[in-house]
Amino acid sequence: MSASESLSISDRANIAIDFIRKLLPEPLRNPKVAVICGSGLQHLAHALSDTPRVEIKFADIPYFPQTTVEGHTGKLVFGYFGDVPSVCMVGRVHFYEGVTFDQSTFPVRLFSVIGIETLVVTNASGGLNPDFKVGDLMVLNDHINIPGLAGWHPLKGPNDSSFGPRFQPLSDAYDHELRIKLFAAANKLKLKRSIHEGVYVFVSGPTYETRAESRMLRIMGADCVGMSTVPEIIVARHSNLRVLAISLVTNAVVTDPTPKASAGNVDLAKGIANHEEVIEAARLAGDDLRLLVLETIKSL
Repeated sequence: MSASESLSISDRANIAIDFIRKLLPEPLRNPKVAVICGSGLQHLAHALSDTPRVEIKFADIPYFPQTTVEGHTGKLVFGYFGDVPSVCMVGRVHFYEGVTFDQSTFPVRLFSVIGIETLVVTNASGGLNPDFKVGDLMVLNDHINIPGLAGWHPLKGPNDSSFGPRFQPLSDAYDHELRIKLFAAANKLKLKRSIHEGVYVFVSGPTYETRAESRMLRIMGADCVGMSTVPEIIVARHSNLRVLAISLVTNAVVTDPTPKASAGNVDLAKGIANHEEVIEAARLAGDDLRLLVLETIKSL
């Protein structure tokens, strides 16, 4: 075991925070809100104040995980959303990149130790609900944790009681008041983009789901599917952070049964998901999501 591996998560978080705070002016050293920007959603950081504003690369921060995915820049951006000192995490690290959950959720632990009170999590997701269209937003009000139910859980292992309890309840994971504020902000902004509430299902990835898997997930009650967010939510609640989570529907998941070979020639590629499609849909929705998040945070 290396010296770093022998340190507790809270010890590593404190070392990382000491490094970060030395780079921040006094007003930004105690941010209250953190925003995690999903695939292609780096636009959210553009809503932060220009002055003061500090950007720090993931690679420069002790113990901070490194992202390898296109559309995830890999930096923390500190500034103000309105009058609220905040930090944007531009890009995230996913379980499928080969890291442990302790590593992929380390930023949330760091946010907890630095004094964050509210975590806003965004992601790009596939729409399972047939009423959802590409470009719609879904505010999470519940989730299904497929890896967690199968034994790959972010709280697996010894519990650090300095963060939270051994058995963390999740029936209140998605803050009701924050969801009310988001819909009030959407009404104030008169956004034309559809906003739903629903259930997000977390799968490990990196492959997109088969048709049969997609039908199963829909039958289970999921409205959107993705490869992130839920581990961060669980660790945030374990760290007593309030949580607001928003999915951007970037593709409509194919749930039709696979055509039989006896049917003759068919186009199996029709509707197939791809990462370029995800990034483009996120780009188009970026301005609306940026305005919505900014207005919601300003109301805190």
